[in-house]
Amino acid sequence: MSTAFDTRRPDVPAEPRPEARRDHADVQADRLLAHADVSRSVSVAERWTGRVAARSLHALLSRLGSDRLDVAERIPGHPPSDRSYGPGDGLTARVVVVDRRAYSAVLTEGSVGFSRGFIEGWWTSDDPVAVVQVVIRNLGPVDRIRNRWASLTGWATDRIRTMRPHDSRERNREDIGAHYDIGNDFFELFLDETMTYSSAVFPTPDTPLADASRHKYDRLLDLLDLRPDHHLLEIGTGWGGMAIRAAGRGSRVTSTTISAEQLREAKRRVADAGLDDRVTLLDVDWRDLQGRFDRAVSIEMIEAVDWRDYDRFFATIERCLRPGGRLALQAIVLPDERWHRAKKTEDFIRRFVFPNGCLPSVGAIEESLGRATRLEVTAVHDFAADYAETLRQWRGRFDERLDEVAALGLDERFQRLWRFYLAYCEAGFRERHCSVVQLLIEERHPTD
Repeated sequence: MSTAFDTRRPDVPAEPRPEARRDHADVQADRLLAHADVSRSVSVAERWTGRVAARSLHALLSRLGSDRLDVAERIPGHPPSDRSYGPGDGLTARVVVVDRRAYSAVLTEGSVGFSRGFIEGWWTSDDPVAVVQVVIRNLGPVDRIRNRWASLTGWATDRIRTMRPHDSRERNREDIGAHYDIGNDFFELFLDETMTYSSAVFPTPDTPLADASRHKYDRLLDLLDLRPDHHLLEIGTGWGGMAIRAAGRGSRVTSTTISAEQLREAKRRVADAGLDDRVTLLDVDWRDLQGRFDRAVSIEMIEAVDWRDYDRFFATIERCLRPGGRLALQAIVLPDERWHRAKKTEDFIRRFVFPNGCLPSVGAIEESLGRATRLEVTAVHDFAADYAETLRQWRGRFDERLDEVAALGLDERFQRLWRFYLAYCEAGFRERHCSVVQLLIEERHPTD
């Protein structure tokens, strides 16, 4: 982004002092922690079953098919122990267990319990990314069984879920707010100067993160063939990065978000860039969008759309596009074979980070487009490695500024939650347990 569109506040120092942020009223971590139910009480039974759970997990770990996991127990009141599992022909990761509740949480809650243990401090690791990678790499046999079962039963369970009430606009606002309204000061601590909270695209390995974020925007705009005479609809404003970039090319932009904090900051950034005459920012749910546009873009927003609403989501976008219009969609996606199970089950991300989020697959998007619209996917760009690198840099920035995170009033539990979230996602992209794509979506038979 050129200097003309650099929207950082000139009156704020690049490295704010922690004490300057301590009483900021906009930091609201409690909503996210309440959604996650992080601090739920642990029953006496769970404490006693920790021993049994430990034996069961150690038995499972003895069947590790690749890599190596070192497990050190440092439980107060018990002698220390050190065990190693796996052939050690790949990655090596180390876990330190300080509370046996870590074992029972994993056995009773799966990935939710695994993550809960880190957040509560029941286990720790100097390299949680490697720990999650080892887990992913050795889930293959179990994952295949679970995927097969989900495929066999999906016809029935999908019908049942489809009949359940869909999320209301109020519920969507609360879910979005729980994450994005933690506070703009918080996100400024680890995002780059463009305030981009989605995967960058690195044209070269040494490209700075902010430039890679701008390159991502440019790549999407090039996919759209956006011209100065076009009016662009953006669904999911973020902090205004895409709107500012597109308006900088001379186009008109209408962008919508239901995050109060993001809308407030995006308005300030657009005004500072001198683009008020080209950018219109709305507080409108995607279901209520009106108007006609030449192009549409949405960056990592579909993850907040329930899978049962995909048809309506894409039909709404098609209704808003003029004939011959194009949609560029950036989305975090699951493999098709895992999507049928994952859309119905709770995991760490849905419980602790993005309440009620739902990752699509490319196949699910294509099926929905075929059912509900005359649109089709005409180009796919997959760049999982870029997201892993983006997350690595976010994680480094976050760790470097933990004093400032604490000064915002965010306690150690929240810090562990966020650190594990970034590490968990980085591992997922490194192992291609999930990926990220840019899709170009056009009419199957565009009119002249």
